[in-house]
Formats: sequence, C-alpha cells, structure tokens
Amino acid sequence: MARNLADLKVCIFDVFGTVVDWRGSLIADLPALGKKYGIETDWTSFADDWRGLYQPQMARVRKKELPWTRIDDLHKEAFEMLLKKRGLRHPGEEGSWEFTHLWHKLRPWPDSVEGIGMMKKKYVVSTLSNGNVALLINMAKNSGIPWDHCFSGETFNHYKPDPEAYLGVVDSMYLKPHQVMLVAAHNGDLAAAQKCGLSTGYVNRPYEHGPKQKVDFKAEGDWDAVGDTIIEVAKKIGC
Repeated sequence: MARNLADLKVCIFDVFGTVVDWRGSLIADLPALGKKYGIETDWTSFADDWRGLYQPQMARVRKKELPWTRIDDLHKEAFEMLLKKRGLRHPGEEGSWEFTHLWHKLRPWPDSVEGIGMMKKKYVVSTLSNGNVALLINMAKNSGIPWDHCFSGETFNHYKPDPEAYLGVVDSMYLKPHQVMLVAAHNGDLAAAQKCGLSTGYVNRPYEHGPKQKVDFKAEGDWDAVGDTIIEVAKKIGC
C-alpha cells in the first residue's frame, strides 16, 4: 500500500529512459548527421556505446577526478572518445557540438506527455535528471513535455544517486521528503531516493536499452506506485 500519498505535492522524474527514448531517438538521428559530416559507422552500436560511457563519465566527477562538469560537456568528451576508438574522423568543434546536441532532441515515449500532463493537474511536475538544465528545457520545448520546472544535477552540483540531488529538491520546495515522489524506470535510482525518504513511482521500460537490456525489467523494490506507463502511475496516485 502506498504510504503518505495524501500529502504528496511534487512528482520529479528521471528523464533519460523514463520519459524519453534516448536509444530510439539517437539511432534515428545519428545517420543523417553522420552523412552530413562524412562519417560512416554502425550508428546503432555507436548509440549504445555512447550511452555506455554516461555512468563512467559521471563517476569521474563523483570521484573528484574532474571538477563539476555538465552532462553536455561529458557527452561531448565521450563522443570524441568514441570517434578516436573507432578510428573515425573528427567533425570539428562545431560538428562535435551538433552531435552532442542530439541529446537535446530526444523524443518521449508515447505515454509520457499525456501521463505527465495528468499529474500536472494535481501535482507540481519537474525533472530531476542528471542532464543539464539547457538540455532539459530544449528537450521539453522540442517535444511538448509540460514541466513546471527543471531540476537537474546541475542545480545542486551533484549527480544522482548522490543524496544531495534528491534532498535538494525537497529543500528547494520547502517540503518533507515523503511529499516528493521520484518517478523512474530504474530501480537503483528509486532505491537511492527511497533511502532519502522520498516516495517512489516505478515505470516499466523493458526496451530502454534494446535487445541488450540486462536490468530493470520489473519493479524490484517496495515502491509506492508501479505501472507499465506514466499514465498508469498517474492513475495510481489519484490523477
């Protein structure tokens, strides 16, 4: 049974994988940009490898190997690492940023805009993504995602699952932890939020990583709401 949801005020969302289909979007958009810059490779595996560097890049920041660095910059560095690893030509600084900004154009899963819109009628809805603020705002404008606000790891200079990210939202909104729900497709993200006292909503995205997905096929914790879509989670929390 969901706990304390009568007091729920804010729903914050993981974005990559939960709200938007990063893999499908990149696989669709990379080939045309590659053609523009005369770069040929297996763009499907390139997209997977690029995402595969996401956590290792953030880990470098957490371990203080890098100063605080925005995801855009980490994505760009990872892109250039992959070019070198694959022996591909560099498209130049402007081209490298054009590739990096594909992450600003990721498209939502079919249920995301409707589900978030349902929640918005009753709760404050916001991102809590490791993506930087400009990325999140541009993505929302491109796809019509109706956020009230965009919280980011950049807001607090901490990447999830650092507790400072989750509790930063709680503090910013002058609420108690249980009055904020993290909605995510990743059990690890939810476990970290729950440890901080937040309410939790799980959305099942078994195809986020395509055929090579190894985790997050189902809810694996005692989450407060569970659904196969954001619409289903919205209904379970009274929307």
